[in-house]
Amino acid sequence: MSAEPRHSPGGSPPSRRPPAFDLVLFGGTGDLAMRKLLPALYRRHLAGLVEPGSRIIGIARTDHSTAAYVALAEAACRQHLGDDFRADAWPAFAATLGYARLDATRAADYAALGALLGDRGEVTRLFFLSTAPDLFAAICGHLAAAGIVTADSRIMLEKPLGEDAPSARRINETVGAIASERQIYRIDHYLGKETVQNLLALRFGNALFEPLWRRGQIRHVQITVAEQLGVELRGEFYDRTGALRDMVQNHLLQLLCILAMEPPATSAADAVRDEKLKVLRALRPIAEADALLKTVRGQYRGGVIGATKAAAYLEEPGVAADSRTETFVAIKAEIDTWRWAGVPFYLRTGKRLPEHVAEIVVTFDQVPHSIFEGPFSSQPPNRLVIRLQPDECITLRILAKSPGEAMRLKPVDLALDLGESFKGRPLEAYERLLGDAIQGNLTLFMRRDEVDAAWRWIDPIRAAWDLDDDGPRPYAAGSWGPAAASALIARDGFAWHGEL
Repeated sequence: MSAEPRHSPGGSPPSRRPPAFDLVLFGGTGDLAMRKLLPALYRRHLAGLVEPGSRIIGIARTDHSTAAYVALAEAACRQHLGDDFRADAWPAFAATLGYARLDATRAADYAALGALLGDRGEVTRLFFLSTAPDLFAAICGHLAAAGIVTADSRIMLEKPLGEDAPSARRINETVGAIASERQIYRIDHYLGKETVQNLLALRFGNALFEPLWRRGQIRHVQITVAEQLGVELRGEFYDRTGALRDMVQNHLLQLLCILAMEPPATSAADAVRDEKLKVLRALRPIAEADALLKTVRGQYRGGVIGATKAAAYLEEPGVAADSRTETFVAIKAEIDTWRWAGVPFYLRTGKRLPEHVAEIVVTFDQVPHSIFEGPFSSQPPNRLVIRLQPDECITLRILAKSPGEAMRLKPVDLALDLGESFKGRPLEAYERLLGDAIQGNLTLFMRRDEVDAAWRWIDPIRAAWDLDDDGPRPYAAGSWGPAAASALIARDGFAWHGEL
């Protein structure tokens, strides 16, 4: 979807030059900035995609000098880029970095930021809010009062965008009061992944799949995002959020939208987002008794992952001893449209699972009549597996005759390894999304009505859970979640792909 091609560090830049920019990173010393954003910007610098005259200004409450901030950024880039880090290119990138101490809640601090930014004419101004969402309103209000947001400024909002529909609405209204919708870039980093965009190419660039992409051809769809890690150092945040709001409301629903959307008329941002919105609005509501039948929530207990002992969620720092926060969710979702009526979509995500994997599995119907007799007449159906992480690949499982005289059918895989098929390094998710925001391309960002529609579907599930005295079901760290998650899909005669 993006105009930027694959490239190697230091390779040729695209023909359309990105503009010079001032990027202000609120939360500039935080985990996301150090682990993802600054390394992504350095990769863009190596690729020749940071225009001379650009500035990257870290903002935080900590009292750092610019030199100290540059040292922190260098250590982070060395750690997270590994062999991609180029010491010879670092000084030029370091020259773009700056730092300003600012308390996001103090209006007086913003005057100094305004003076630092100054009037730079044609330079694109971006504000990346990598902070807790309860600071979004204060930051935007103070930016507006200080006159720092111009008509061409862009505001990038990191998830989670609120904790329910009313809080998301308040954030959107506050941001919308100082910037138009075309200036607001709501991030879901999954949309920046190369394989997600290849899903769009697979569906809308090939005549092969579109006739099959519907009820009567597809039996069911699974979307799994599994993590081996626990909450790590995010216990206090995670305990207020949980897996449904942290993962399903954004990542998994966005993947579902791309899978289920109708072909847009063009690749323009609003054409794509219009079709995604239709999917969200067509999701069958899950509320009250349905929520207990069609959803499963779990919370990990102690266990073993690989050879490593893992503590229980309730033993994690920052987690309340009596917490009912879910660390695992499985949902049976249904889309009430002509294309998808009767086709279940199973969503699954959780922490402390046995694998770190994100994948989409599309299982097709069996052939209507088998001409093969005996034990070879009942074979697994064709299956398309789109893996997003840890490796990015697309695999189509079909049946073929195994060698020999007898007609023995055997499943074989037609695999597309994106790393092997295309030369050069693919863009990382944040690298692409930052580039798209600098270029003014909104396609891979969520529109306000998408966010509202997603929360309207999520909130009734949470409301039903709050009335359920049983709470989340326990599961051992290193397992695939509560047994009830397997029962959820087994009731329809299916099994999770990782458990086949």
